[in-house]
Amino acid sequence: MHPRSEGPQRCLSFQLSVLPRAHIAVSRDYLGNTVHHFDVPGHHKRLVIVADALVDVRPPAELPDVLGEFAWDALDQMIADGDHWEMLMPSHFARSSPLLDAFARELGLGDREEARKRDLLAVVRRVSDGMYRSIEYAKKTTRVDSPIEDALSARQGVCQDYAHVMISLLRDLGVPARYVSGYLFHRAGEKTRSAEGATHAWVEVLIPGFGWVGFDPTNNVLATDRHVRTAVGRDYADVPPTKGVYKGSVQSELAVTVRVTPSDAPPPAEEDPAGVEDWSTVVQEDALESALAQHQQQQQ
Repeated sequence: MHPRSEGPQRCLSFQLSVLPRAHIAVSRDYLGNTVHHFDVPGHHKRLVIVADALVDVRPPAELPDVLGEFAWDALDQMIADGDHWEMLMPSHFARSSPLLDAFARELGLGDREEARKRDLLAVVRRVSDGMYRSIEYAKKTTRVDSPIEDALSARQGVCQDYAHVMISLLRDLGVPARYVSGYLFHRAGEKTRSAEGATHAWVEVLIPGFGWVGFDPTNNVLATDRHVRTAVGRDYADVPPTKGVYKGSVQSELAVTVRVTPSDAPPPAEEDPAGVEDWSTVVQEDALESALAQHQQQQQ
């Protein structure tokens, strides 16, 4: 849940609060995502996690209409020179299947050789546009652990499904693609498919001359300054917002609320807690009680 600082985005401040109180250790995974760890060894009936961040996001570089005839060769060179193997291979949620192959034919993608006869950027845009037109956004039609076949057969899904299908299609064509977990700011009056008050997911594609470029197939747009990136991975399995184990009753209930708002607050002093080996966040009782009260009001 800790926004990344790279490219046009900088996380200016971040605070993680938990109830019951716990010592929080922080580290980075091999993809540069900030990961927070904590344990609550005592008996408890409720766990509350509140993440609060101030992020500066600038508009990304504008893409041209076409990349040119040598774009595929340039991509091959980037793949040969870089460490992009994991973003080319099948992963837990992003993999080939007969339904995916049929969907690729429906979009007119063809195989790798046929794709290379078209402009690289045009191929990526065709995938995003085809998915937007062919798959209906519908909440609660799939689960976090649903395979891509569920969305492809029902032609319905949520942002996570759009991302997994697009990644699978592009990897089959030899284009490195990775999963992005984050948040989306919903501007008033702007038509957006994805649900407000929830996390969002989109795709980053390796583009020669531009590096990793974000594409949001759920809304068929480029990732802009409305998209706040928290983590990148091969697919959702690498970057769930929370993950853990507990002992006790087998029944549990999870409630999640996301709020993204513009801010005129001045940037705080420079700090990078993720660079400290043993860093802990002090629980903020006011923030936790406010979050609990807001959630109770929404339930009413």
